Amino acid sequence: FLSSEKGDGNDGAKKLPNPQNALAPPLAPSGKRGKWTKKADMPTARTFLSTSVVNKKIYAIGGRSVNANLPTVEEYDPAAGTWTKKADMPTARRGLSTSVVNGKIYAIGGYAVSYTSAVEEYDPATDTWTKKTSMPAGGRFGLSTSVVDGKIYAIGGWNAGEPVSIVEEYDPAADTWTRKADMPTARAMLSTSLVNGNIYAIGGYAGNFPNFVSLSNVEKYNPATDTWTKEADMPTARDCFSASVVNGKIYIIGGGALGNSVMTPIVEEYAPAAGTWTKKADIPTVRLALSTSIVNGKIYAIGGTNAHLAGDVFSTVEEYTPEGWPFSVSPHGNLST
Repeated sequence: FLSSEKGDGNDGAKKLPNPQNALAPPLAPSGKRGKWTKKADMPTARTFLSTSVVNKKIYAIGGRSVNANLPTVEEYDPAAGTWTKKADMPTARRGLSTSVVNGKIYAIGGYAVSYTSAVEEYDPATDTWTKKTSMPAGGRFGLSTSVVDGKIYAIGGWNAGEPVSIVEEYDPAADTWTRKADMPTARAMLSTSLVNGNIYAIGGYAGNFPNFVSLSNVEKYNPATDTWTKEADMPTARDCFSASVVNGKIYIIGGGALGNSVMTPIVEEYAPAAGTWTKKADIPTVRLALSTSIVNGKIYAIGGTNAHLAGDVFSTVEEYTPEGWPFSVSPHGNLST
């Protein structure tokens, strides 16, 4: 990915036709689609990064610049609108996933000089990194992680030339890994989100180069029973997007279709309780391989690129305010990557 690079393009990207299933979701009524606001650019333009939240500050970790994998960590304070440089991650990598347990960020997998199984723990309080036990099943690029009851679930990704269905559970307290039930659909560049103790694995791509197939399917994992069930398909098949949860609903942002190099600005909201999808306000800067995080019920879409291969790399930050904000309980934190 991004084997041939262009320069830093922060002026947005051309909106291309959208890969979409025949059954489009209903468009939310005017005034109920949410709104987007431009925010301070990230200092380091990058794509295939991961973001996580600790104490209402967003940490943008790793990724790829115009010509190299990055160890870069930058902290964004939405309240002040400012960015601060932090200690570099030991392993420069892209396509990693990060999750938070007990105020510490765990950077998992990705692609360094090859597919990596590395796990590194970042403590924002001390600005220090600590190496942890690697993933037993091997290196994975384009995986996704979610946290349930203090344990991190590392799901899917790309390994040994193909997408995988691997699920591994990491216990930070014991620094140990446990293999879990495989996801029904092998996929990479998916996103996972946590709602009511269940993990929703959404989209991504299947197949092998050059015959990639972008996915619309959604599968729900119950960690308590170690079982998977099928959910309502996402209307817009896509990969390399980001998903975040606000007020019990999952917001799917950006991405595209790897097989035909199409990107989409479409934002879709999934209500797991009802099993329904609703179209929301498009993201202004169309992009893929971005990352999103939540602070005080607002979603921050950070970085990305305008092509799967040989695209401009963005430092763009845009804030999405869902309809109904402020909520009675303002959620914050990175509930998905």
